[in-house]
Amino acid sequence: MKPLRFGLVGYGKVAGLHVQAFSTLKEQGLELCAVWGRDTLKAQAFAARHGLTAYSSIPDMVSKGRLDAVIVATPHLQHREHGVAALEAGAHVLIEKPLALSTADADVLIETANHCRRTLGLISQRRWFPAVRRVKDAIDAGKIGRPALAQITMLGWRDEAYYRSDPWRGSWAGEGGGVLANQAPHQLDLLQWFIGPIEEVYAGWTNVNHPYIEVEDSAVAMFKGKNGVMGNLLVSNSQKPGIYAKVHVHGTSGASVGVQTDGGAMFVAGMSSIVEPASNDLWTVPGEEALPAQWLKDDLGLFQRVDPTSYFHALQFLDFAEALRTGRPPAIDGSEGRKSVALIEAIYRSGREGRPVAP
Repeated sequence: MKPLRFGLVGYGKVAGLHVQAFSTLKEQGLELCAVWGRDTLKAQAFAARHGLTAYSSIPDMVSKGRLDAVIVATPHLQHREHGVAALEAGAHVLIEKPLALSTADADVLIETANHCRRTLGLISQRRWFPAVRRVKDAIDAGKIGRPALAQITMLGWRDEAYYRSDPWRGSWAGEGGGVLANQAPHQLDLLQWFIGPIEEVYAGWTNVNHPYIEVEDSAVAMFKGKNGVMGNLLVSNSQKPGIYAKVHVHGTSGASVGVQTDGGAMFVAGMSSIVEPASNDLWTVPGEEALPAQWLKDDLGLFQRVDPTSYFHALQFLDFAEALRTGRPPAIDGSEGRKSVALIEAIYRSGREGRPVAP
């Protein structure tokens, strides 16, 4: 089997996590070979630390590095620029969340991928958490009837040191948003994976206790799904210490399923580690009420056997590689990634205009 050669666009905090994930994938025929970043000296230093080759441009990296695929791990507002450059250079592209910061930019990425006949994917590694898979499988199997109600609650904390750790954080021009654009995309992706696309959202957002940033640290919304599901969300970086992130779905049968995707403290790539596994904190499927206790033991066992900060990224990289080798779409392609972008965009617009908005 011919190895698939990957390159990195970006050398920031999350890039080190990608290096770690690829270090476990050599036997599966995946190689991380190259890196490019705007600061040549920083890119060269990153390359030297991790045994990569630094290049002077994205097209140069793709062609001279003989790359099959590129991972875009730069600040959000640069995803369109860097993704398009890699696609046009001939690489398949996998982009860190969010896919883009507007549906217009997301559409450009999708159209470019189609035009260049390349594969575009979004990184949302929480879909590979065992506890998340159980929720999806239960819903697909009809164990709760039809999804009728859904909730996202994400209460966490980001301190001033976090926002000062990179110059782009905490500003509209640099980050493109706050908790919605940076921390919430994972849960928004899971929500729509579980219940289908959102039809309308009525939202508000604010800054509770971070006077040194421009963007929101908290947001609330009510939403209606195209499949008739109704629900709400509350996401915040204003509550300390980091507490939890949960996605719950309640069905027409009266049964509910849910997952706590993050607990103990909110994860910050390159700055902290995951402190506890995801768990099925809500499960009232008839006859299965006792299963979460056993699942928690299983999840704790896996958590202790692997490096949870990189293990699930590695699983998604394997999925993307299989998609390239077989010609099937990746689990999370550009169209899937666009859904969260549209929802984030609609929440911001609803908050600004004070009215319901369709994503």
